[in-house]
Amino acid sequence: MPRKRTTRTQSGGASATAARSKPPLPKGLKAADLVDYYTRMVQARSLDERIWALNRQGKVPIAASSQGHEAAQLGSLLAAEKDGDCFLFPYYRDLALKIAAGLTPVQVMMSFMGKAGDPYSNGRQFPLQGADLPHKIIQISNVVAAGLTQSVGYAMGCRMSGDETVVLVYFGDGATSQGETHEAMNFASVHKLPVVFICENNRYAISTPQTSQMAIEEIASRAAAYGFPGFTVDGMDLVQCYEATREAITHARAQGPVLLEMSVERFMSHTTDDDDRRYRPEGEVERARERDPVMTLGRTLIEEGILTQKQVDEIAAEALRATDEATDVAEASSPPDESNLHDSVYSP
Repeated sequence: MPRKRTTRTQSGGASATAARSKPPLPKGLKAADLVDYYTRMVQARSLDERIWALNRQGKVPIAASSQGHEAAQLGSLLAAEKDGDCFLFPYYRDLALKIAAGLTPVQVMMSFMGKAGDPYSNGRQFPLQGADLPHKIIQISNVVAAGLTQSVGYAMGCRMSGDETVVLVYFGDGATSQGETHEAMNFASVHKLPVVFICENNRYAISTPQTSQMAIEEIASRAAAYGFPGFTVDGMDLVQCYEATREAITHARAQGPVLLEMSVERFMSHTTDDDDRRYRPEGEVERARERDPVMTLGRTLIEEGILTQKQVDEIAAEALRATDEATDVAEASSPPDESNLHDSVYSP
């Protein structure tokens, strides 16, 4: 198994955590799935890069990049989609996840430019913040760790209503230093709720490195205190993230929570308002980019004979075309009409 078990459970642990040899493709995964998700990943990266550029032009107020996090987000999404009965609570850096889950490039650009047509809030809140129920996504707040307690409450509601939904909740390493994380994990454990906690650990809480946040090396080790399993996964490898999440979903539905620590790299500053050159060692980002999940997955698909270089180039060209078109549409669109400013503030 291509990951490391870091905790033990009181009940003996998840059945799928024993080490074994990794097959060419894990259970339930086909070459066509990799091509599909590679295409989604390339589109997400293209939009992310454009959003960052538009911010520098004064056309996007703020953004938090998912560059470097894509394999963790899309690998877990692939497992959720294969399962077919999962609900997602992302956090503010999960742009790639939301795009891959079904948002169109135009909808994404509408949201980041604050235009009418934003599917989350019609251009009235932080980009892509709110509820996107058609894609089984809720992100009510950008407050650090706030989504964990909300997700656990949702899981409790699912359990009480008798459905089989498993909730996947995403957060950064900094969120694990918040009290709400303890409350959420403890409550989920006590009630054996079907929750997969996914920590996208890029080792920085804005500018604070992990070594200044906590004395432990692996965040996954904290799961032991709550009596459920925790694992550290290579978050730069889409296949590993898929496999770990698939097994975590199975465990969560049958036995209760799981914590997955996905080790990723943050290629950009915390947000467009930050300058990470002030606190990151020289050369760190350049070294991290050698493991860029978009580049490495593309190379793997070529090496395995699944795609040709020409097909990889065509995927990139199509993503850029869609990004250009979405940019043009959003720039030409109108902001929300001030006459309906108070619409949807309260339920009728």
